[in-house]
Amino acid sequence: MRTATRREGFPADQRKMHARAPTGKMLRRAHSNFTCAPDFRHGCALDAPALAGATRGARLCRGGSAASTFRPMIPADLLLHAYRSGAFPMAVPSGELAWFSPDPRAIVPLDGRFHIPHGLQRTLKRNLFEVRINTAFEDVMRGCAEREDTWISGEIFASYVNLHRLGHAHSVEAWREGRLAGGLYGVAIGGAFFGESMFHRETDASKVALVGLVTRLRERGFTLLDTQWSTPHLRTFGTMEIPRAKYVRLLKSADALECRFV
Repeated sequence: MRTATRREGFPADQRKMHARAPTGKMLRRAHSNFTCAPDFRHGCALDAPALAGATRGARLCRGGSAASTFRPMIPADLLLHAYRSGAFPMAVPSGELAWFSPDPRAIVPLDGRFHIPHGLQRTLKRNLFEVRINTAFEDVMRGCAEREDTWISGEIFASYVNLHRLGHAHSVEAWREGRLAGGLYGVAIGGAFFGESMFHRETDASKVALVGLVTRLRERGFTLLDTQWSTPHLRTFGTMEIPRAKYVRLLKSADALECRFV
């Protein structure tokens, strides 16, 4: 799950809830051996003529400007097809959109292997935050884009807002005293949830949202929570990496389920 917080949330220590955006090294590694066809079968980066109209001309937004500039949207059916095939889009530093399917792939287990760190358990017992679903989807995306460089371009923003309006993309939000303190958003298809990004403005807010997401997915019979890439801190929640081939099998099984996020 690509993540964003205020800049002070990014030091690589125990305070860091989330991964930075994938580094240049990660992206270069992810670009290996993708077929130049829109079937998303192999590898990690796509440069397909069939997608040129949907992806050409995106610019990397700065300072959370995604909300103010609407680029042409990725067609919803194409975006859903990509997720069902194990791929997802990002705006890369060149300003273009690229499609990724990491190998290995990171997932959060929805069984007993999911772990809540002790410090977060104390926060949860204090009931500092109210978890809400889909009450501020666009604001969550804006929060995730609030950093100097973001993969959430105007085209990405518009594409996921469209998915949200169609009922496929959702936000899980942590509110405190009437203010949005943090949250996450992603895409639900069948029994799979694809975590896209998360952010926090208060300590532990996005962690609470993550626990709220896992609770909801368990209650509604989901079997797969995809976080795309793993980080040491996300691994404290039980996040694990699996080979892409295994991920695709899990995804196929999850896609066959009839689960409802809302």
